[in-house]
Amino acid sequence: MSAIATAAALSLPFSLSPSSTNNNKVYSFSTPPLEISSFATAHARTCKGFKGRFTVFAASNGGEENGFDDKKNSWSSSLFNIEDPKFKIVPQSNRKFLDVNQALEVARYDLQYLDWRARQDVLTIMHLHEKVVDVLNPLAREYKSIGTLKKDLAELQEELAQAHKQVHISEARVSAALDKLAYMETLVNDKLLEDKTSVTSDTATPTPTPTTYSAAFETAKSKAQRKSISVSGPVKPYHPCLKNFWYPVAFSRDLKDDTLIPIECFEEPWVLFRGKDGKPGCVKNTCAHRACPLDLGSVNEGRVQCPYHGWEYSTDGKCEKMPSTKFVNVKIKSLTCIEHEHMIWIWPGNEPSSPVIPSLNPPPGFQIHAEIVMELPVEHGLLLDNLLDLAHAPFTHTSTFAKGWSVPSFVKFFTPESGLQGYWDPYPIDMEFRPPCMVLSTIGISKPGKLKGQSTKQCSTHLHQLHVCLPSSRNKTRLLYRMSLDFAPVLQHIPFMHHLWKHFAEKVLNEDLRLVLGQQDRMINGANVWNWPVSYDKLGVRYRLWRNAVEKGVKQLPFTK
Repeated sequence: MSAIATAAALSLPFSLSPSSTNNNKVYSFSTPPLEISSFATAHARTCKGFKGRFTVFAASNGGEENGFDDKKNSWSSSLFNIEDPKFKIVPQSNRKFLDVNQALEVARYDLQYLDWRARQDVLTIMHLHEKVVDVLNPLAREYKSIGTLKKDLAELQEELAQAHKQVHISEARVSAALDKLAYMETLVNDKLLEDKTSVTSDTATPTPTPTTYSAAFETAKSKAQRKSISVSGPVKPYHPCLKNFWYPVAFSRDLKDDTLIPIECFEEPWVLFRGKDGKPGCVKNTCAHRACPLDLGSVNEGRVQCPYHGWEYSTDGKCEKMPSTKFVNVKIKSLTCIEHEHMIWIWPGNEPSSPVIPSLNPPPGFQIHAEIVMELPVEHGLLLDNLLDLAHAPFTHTSTFAKGWSVPSFVKFFTPESGLQGYWDPYPIDMEFRPPCMVLSTIGISKPGKLKGQSTKQCSTHLHQLHVCLPSSRNKTRLLYRMSLDFAPVLQHIPFMHHLWKHFAEKVLNEDLRLVLGQQDRMINGANVWNWPVSYDKLGVRYRLWRNAVEKGVKQLPFTK
């Protein structure tokens, strides 16, 4: 019966009507022909110059539905003390079609109806079960003949069969409703995949009858299923437009005055170091003289010195020293490089750098406990896909943080209509994709390995995580990981605690990495890693749509203000 009480957006109600048998009230079921309490559905049309339009309409019933008497049973409880939702106001519109908010209200009404209907099914069966017990009571049998008992039992058996039949009908309705909900979400994603087109007038849209609706539904559903995000084949060279963002490449604490940090970004080698003024610089990790890697050298008075012949370069790429030869004016490529919120950032694009740098600081009240850098042999988009998905946790992370987790019947991610952030249900986790390559998450901690069904705000302690997936090359990612807690500040002062955090982070990541590497192998050989997006893939889908828009050069990127 738990399946009956699940959320759904479409329902076809059935009524309970009292009948009389042997002067005792017995409840029998009657099903009106296609009586619709409320339904929300999607109607997609494709015509010349108009693709993937998404419209939702609602119709409400005008009939009455009989219920139980107000008779109180000894086993009744708050489980059944639920108001009949037919008395609630269903969203109405002067137009044939509802807007998004009204459609959500219709869906919410339908949720309440299905929940109420499921409870009534259970209540009916429990009521009939009690009657069976009364009939079979040894004391009652003394006052009834065998023939009367047989007749009563036969009637009750028929009523129970009818009740169970209605339960199966309810289950089928819930299943159909969930399918249609998934279809509606697929249709929305399908529309987002299309370019923006002009919207035609609603008056030109005929109101579909149940017959035409069914045909349109099946046609549109088939079309929506065929359309998916295509991520397959060898990784293509990164589009230049993807470079026109600020990228965090190192933690400030790792870049000392005498330190050289080699990195790769978009297939090019770079080296980070601090200049005479202590500010960070990023220059091409290749000496202009004989192409020797500069990170093999050292920092000398705020300049990186090549280990081959001692040529020295400042943070803007100018060669300022050439030992043993006549000085020649030489310069190597450098990138705009700044320090912001304890991180080193670069701008690898050709366009002028943006004056706005994203904030990656943990929320107020959190203390940073670990900052870890890893080099991973996987394309950064696949890693982002993995980090933006939480539904895999009870299947993948069975030996680390998700050990002992139960598998929810339905995992959902709630997000604004236009946004790259939201929260998970039933997991108490808030999550955000922050362009171009960052994932931030705040995890509510209740009991280790237990799903409490709480929101993040309801949890007293939290873990905040930052993942930066720098696209080093087409098959390598530089991962910057930061972990912060709003409790147990004493852990910061325990010796070697940083190594323990790193060990745990690597263990969790390795559980993911073996799967993502397998994905990458299949993808390179032609498999589509985004073939069948489902409801809990919402944030990953939005990331892919955002990235596709960037690579197409769209000025107003989707899901961003």
